[in-house]
Amino acid sequence: MSRKNINDPGEPLGLIICSVLSTWLPVPAMSLFNFLRDDSRRTEWDIMLTPSPTQTMVNLAKGQDHGNSVTIYSLQTTTSSERTNIWVLQDCSTNSYESMVVFAPVEIDGTQSVMNGCDSSSLAILPSGFSILPDGLETRPLVITSRPQDRTMEGGSLLTVAFQILADTSPVARPTTESVKTINTLVFVHVAKYKKSPAV
Repeated sequence: MSRKNINDPGEPLGLIICSVLSTWLPVPAMSLFNFLRDDSRRTEWDIMLTPSPTQTMVNLAKGQDHGNSVTIYSLQTTTSSERTNIWVLQDCSTNSYESMVVFAPVEIDGTQSVMNGCDSSSLAILPSGFSILPDGLETRPLVITSRPQDRTMEGGSLLTVAFQILADTSPVARPTTESVKTINTLVFVHVAKYKKSPAV
């Protein structure tokens, strides 16, 4: 899908391309959620924002469940010439029905001004992320047992992956074959990484 942002200050101006893919994984939904929100394992799957390790700058809990939080990551670099002006803003939410991990690159100076109380409408955010649903197919032990540790009620997961990129800063631009190929490759490569990861 493509769309044009002409005057919305909450997103970057220009041509935005989005690609979405849903797939089934033979992994419990909570295990997949914990893997995707684990900052120490982000380099195992994130080829878009963090080819290098991340460092947690801010972590704000949203309620009593430790899985519900807003986090800001910095990108660790080895030399001063590689320093970036980008942080990663991530929002994680989970309940008994679904889980979500949504993240976006944000400009450091603008984010710091918002954290200091300035108007957030000037901060352009283009989020990508995941929705995780249990597949409803519970697995059960082969024999009846009264020991809780022998019972498993966790099936697989339905994972929806959505990525957005700013294809062109001109709002009159049109999608190109290259930009469509880039966004589709991002989605398929990420899904392939989840399937190959030892955590999943």
